[in-house]
Amino acid sequence: MPKVTSVIVPYPAYLRVYEPLAAFPREERAHWERYAARPGRPTCQDELRRSLADLLATPPSPVPVHESGDAFVTEVDGVVCVCPWRTRLRGWQALRDFGTDLPPTVLDAVLPPVVREEAARDYERWLVRHPDARPWIRSATWHVPGHWFVLVADEEREWRPGTGGGPPVLRYRTRMVDARRRLARGLRTVRESVGEGPVTEALVGVGRWLEEFHPRSLVELDYGGLVHALPAGDLAEDHSAADAAEALAALRDGDGEAAGEAYERLVDRWRAVRQRGLAS
Repeated sequence: MPKVTSVIVPYPAYLRVYEPLAAFPREERAHWERYAARPGRPTCQDELRRSLADLLATPPSPVPVHESGDAFVTEVDGVVCVCPWRTRLRGWQALRDFGTDLPPTVLDAVLPPVVREEAARDYERWLVRHPDARPWIRSATWHVPGHWFVLVADEEREWRPGTGGGPPVLRYRTRMVDARRRLARGLRTVRESVGEGPVTEALVGVGRWLEEFHPRSLVELDYGGLVHALPAGDLAEDHSAADAAEALAALRDGDGEAAGEAYERLVDRWRAVRQRGLAS
């Protein structure tokens, strides 16, 4: 296991699904039962550090050789739920979209074509044996995608500034049934008011992903490393889920002006955050 340091690695935000142990096949369930009982389980920062350690190797390894046996663990109404890391699968999927964010010359310097091509071939062979595989975690760098906020409500918001040696936390946690209900209602509103487009496509995509999981799962929207990169005052005043809900409610009421104002608050907030990433 790679050495874990105390250095904070910022930037990613996460959308996670925690499934009850009953959702897993027997052998995998037994593994997670033992894992959940372990003390000192790794954190999301540990997961990210390990991924970056692979990229800094020579030659770089964009995808782990073996799948991770780690997971995030929580309890929901006394039921143990786990969110497997699945870093190998997520590495392949991230590599598939990696080139869209970098100029070709920079991409080739970071990950040479031969490395990317070999990883792509490995993924294709793996998919033949695992056609139904899906990750429990989605991530975004230097922002939280606006359509993620449709899944959660402002009253589910949890903000803890870093005090007493503990790290700051900004996250939302909601039941799967509530996330699906909000998504369905939001999608219907957008289709009726705006029509098909990028927002509709994004909502459909996350909805299809959520349908893959047990109905008694927990959905978590976690600002992750962004809490280490943004001022505490900005985080304390961030009510993006409320802005998304206000925009959708105004659309349902036929108030385009109010919907536009709420949506612009959301867009402007995250545009400013992404500009920090471009400047860093």
